[in-house]
Amino acid sequence: MTSTRSSASTNASDTSTQYIAFLRAINVGGRTVKMERLRALFTELGLGDVRSYIQTGNVFFRTDEPDRAALTARIEAHLEQALGYPVPVLLRTVDEVAALLAAEPFRGVEVTPDVRLVIAFLSEPLPAELAGPHRSPKGDFEVLGTDPGAAYVVVHLQDGKWVTREMFGKSYRGAVTSRFLHTTEKILAAARKG
Repeated sequence: MTSTRSSASTNASDTSTQYIAFLRAINVGGRTVKMERLRALFTELGLGDVRSYIQTGNVFFRTDEPDRAALTARIEAHLEQALGYPVPVLLRTVDEVAALLAAEPFRGVEVTPDVRLVIAFLSEPLPAELAGPHRSPKGDFEVLGTDPGAAYVVVHLQDGKWVTREMFGKSYRGAVTSRFLHTTEKILAAARKG
């Protein structure tokens, strides 16, 4: 897939930061948002070089905004107002995603037809009891490890299906959105092409 650029995007200065916004609740559960509309919503906020990648809510942009928490809150409020439902936003710089992948968090994991490698992007660190390594009671996933912004999860499909969607249960109060490892690699490559 190729990334697409908003026709209203602007050229960013050399001092700006390039972010990848990993969005949750986009194009799932009957909530459909065309990527053209999503890019327009980001552009309305004055963000530059707005692009999107595939239909799962991955948006690239540049900004001079130094306060990531304030920027996240502003984007979330704008999306909720425009779309009518909350959309958790997890912002990572391109360099942060590159470093995460360069660390090879799944090194040594044998990939089989029943195994999926998943990066769960987190809005806040996991509680110690969930930070890993640990395996779920059902045996359908295991957390290999974490850092403050992500958990590295091996999903074991059962009868060809991903059984547990809420990996961290009610004890984790933060927002989570997940991407497969291979998808995250493609997202990073697309972001770098900008």
